[in-house]
Amino acid sequence: MARDITLCQARDLLHSRGELLDRDVRPRRLRRDGGGEWTRLHRGMYVTRDAVDDLRPASLHRLEALAVVARMRGGAAVLSHLSAAVVHGLPQYRFGRTPVELTVPAGSRAPSRGRVRRHQDELDATDVVEVEGIRCTSLERTVFDVARTCGAEVAVACADAALRREAGRGHGVDPAAQDAWRERMRERAARAAGRRGVTGARWVIEFADGRAELPGESVSRLQLFRLGFRDMDLQVPIAGPTGRDYFVDIALRDRRTFWEFDGEAKYRDPALRADATLEEVLLAEKRREDWIRGTTQWRLCRGGFRDITSPETLAARLAAFGVTPPS
Repeated sequence: MARDITLCQARDLLHSRGELLDRDVRPRRLRRDGGGEWTRLHRGMYVTRDAVDDLRPASLHRLEALAVVARMRGGAAVLSHLSAAVVHGLPQYRFGRTPVELTVPAGSRAPSRGRVRRHQDELDATDVVEVEGIRCTSLERTVFDVARTCGAEVAVACADAALRREAGRGHGVDPAAQDAWRERMRERAARAAGRRGVTGARWVIEFADGRAELPGESVSRLQLFRLGFRDMDLQVPIAGPTGRDYFVDIALRDRRTFWEFDGEAKYRDPALRADATLEEVLLAEKRREDWIRGTTQWRLCRGGFRDITSPETLAARLAAFGVTPPS
């Protein structure tokens, strides 16, 4: 399986050209077309080829962002947008190879080139933080920038995760903390009125929900909304047979239907299965699903990433269970 790495692990993998030459690595082995064990991530910064072969895209981007930061010579540039989201550990939906993003002061002569994209903008003192020694935009500024510049799927997944970090309490949220976050983000949007992407960011701010626990749940909710569903509830508790609640991702109350995003990681990743075998996990899921259906008399529909790529694919999945969108 593809793997993730932390900022600390990423630092340990990076080597400068000078360090490698001191280790008697021949210069020709560090050329772009030199082949061999070294891969250049950014000017003067390298990793071993096998260190990146099985990384998830967001973890590879984390490495590339650190490589860019390592070559910066002071200045006011900070990691921002999706690069800051990756550094903050916000989950990414359908993340692909993308340039490292920096924000520099308005009017700076710092054009984008190669694998670096520079945004010219003003940052308040509160907009800049350090994450494990890396200067980047604050969590709220990062969410706002992503909401202004990325598609709704990416923006909602990031906003939900950030709001959960701020206001999440178990499977629910602290309503006061969630309202306070939303009000701060509204004020941020108001200060940026008239700028590109702010209208979309306002919508994301209002739609965000800290109860969503995974990007797949966030995107499921977005596609359901696009299909016309409005009466949705998240992380709905169902009393289980042992006295502990089962929690269902999304309830469509007007259709007496539960929607569950069924990610593959809980089946494929041994770390998430703890000591259980795959067969034991599948059996537990089947018993849970049967109990929920039997005690509530509601439908329970499940789907994965391929079922939420668009409103149409989700509608087709729901139709297989006899569920139609509101007319």
